[in-house]
Amino acid sequence: MSMRTMSYAPLVLHGRRLVLRTLTENDYEGWVEVRTRCRDWLQKWEPRPANSQHLAEDRRSFVGRCAIRERERQLGTAYGFGIFVAGQFAGELTLSSIQRGPLQSGFVGYWIDEAQAGQGYVPEAVVTLLQYAFDTLRLHRIEINIIPRNASSRRVVEKLGLRFEGVAERYLEIDGAWEDHARFAITAEEWSDRAPELVTSWLLPRVH
Repeated sequence: MSMRTMSYAPLVLHGRRLVLRTLTENDYEGWVEVRTRCRDWLQKWEPRPANSQHLAEDRRSFVGRCAIRERERQLGTAYGFGIFVAGQFAGELTLSSIQRGPLQSGFVGYWIDEAQAGQGYVPEAVVTLLQYAFDTLRLHRIEINIIPRNASSRRVVEKLGLRFEGVAERYLEIDGAWEDHARFAITAEEWSDRAPELVTSWLLPRVH
């Protein structure tokens, strides 16, 4: 049976104002509308080797990526989610490169619709994912790597108070150039200490 014909129940995680859900072919129209409208906002920050094409945005490529993400989820090596606000697609959040054994670690990446930026949706999504990564997947360490000049992305980890570990020089090829990355991390021990604060601040209903 091909991956396209396999059917798995979506994985859904609930934040306070948003939902994280694994993507399917039915999400293509919402995804491509945001990708097209925000192309200039997004492409300059995306991993891409020099002389290669940007992320393909046709339906077939999208469906293929959904199938790959679903296979990774079944293997437990990565989890990819759409960020949905009021039922509308607003961005993506991934937990990737999961290593078990003595590492028990993974990497988080994210992007958001430019029209939804600055409203705290990404920090909320990250805390939602951290809760799943530490409490359900039982990972020990989550890392987020950000180009230092990407102020919008850095604000996310700064709002969450994640620990800064330094700068990795020429760490990842971004839009055809090797870029330094500021490295931020949180361990299970830190999550245990900070979960009440982070969950209350970002996930629980506000008391007026």
